[in-house]
Amino acid sequence: MSTRIAFLKGHGTENDFVIVPDPENVIDLPPTAVAALCDRRAGIGGDGLLHVVRSAAHPEGEDMAAEAEWFMDYRNGDGSIAEMCGNGVRVFARYLQRAGLVPEGDIAVATRGGVKSVHIAKDGDVTVGMGRARLPEGEVTVSVGERSWPARNVNMGNPHAVAFVEDLAHAGDLYSPPPFSPASAYPDGVNVEFVVDRGPGHVALRVHERGSGETRSCGTGACAVAVAAARRDGVDPAATGNPATYTVDVPGGRLVITERPDGEIEMTGPAVIVATGEIDSEWLENAAR
Repeated sequence: MSTRIAFLKGHGTENDFVIVPDPENVIDLPPTAVAALCDRRAGIGGDGLLHVVRSAAHPEGEDMAAEAEWFMDYRNGDGSIAEMCGNGVRVFARYLQRAGLVPEGDIAVATRGGVKSVHIAKDGDVTVGMGRARLPEGEVTVSVGERSWPARNVNMGNPHAVAFVEDLAHAGDLYSPPPFSPASAYPDGVNVEFVVDRGPGHVALRVHERGSGETRSCGTGACAVAVAAARRDGVDPAATGNPATYTVDVPGGRLVITERPDGEIEMTGPAVIVATGEIDSEWLENAAR
């Protein structure tokens, strides 16, 4: 007799996720199973999967258990492991609050990119402390068809290439990863953001997420874009002593990104749980083969 595994479905600016609560880390989720769950035709469908585990119960989270009770074991839609997902952290926090596991207000969430500070507001928005951006040296180029652009290399715990373009349509269909060079800049692949200006302190993007294709939103990508835009505009909060805030439009909505003088970056946006259900464990076992 098959058993049932609880799941939820949520999204942050339409970056959507399958959520699998598993506090003691007893559910086997190999890459094939994750890819099957995220399949939009044969599975539940999602850009990625949020595996909700107590930090102490996960080998990659146990060292952070003293700082954060919960570990976000995040997987891309193809089943590969990712260091961090900004929209995912907001939805992860919303699930914890909805399930009565944490209150509104300030909480900590452990991720492969470190412990993230999260604030759950009463108005529904969630703010995540995304850490500091690193700006590796060296020139990077990204291409689509016959067009190519210089890109800013920004690392938000995961790698990004940010290219400013004249028209977001120039990004093409984004079904496959846009080529980049040199290959040594991103040995494990990269998230590529194509960006246009909408006004002062206001940009819009399209993104190809490594392991997922084009998504409706990318939280770490929005942060990378805000930092790249600020530097392009000659703004560095560490030098001016003033925070820099950019509004970043993504296909699925709007995020507000603030870089503080100490380098910490905060991202604010919505996080919504839209459905709950049960996974047939027999189906999942067969899908994982």
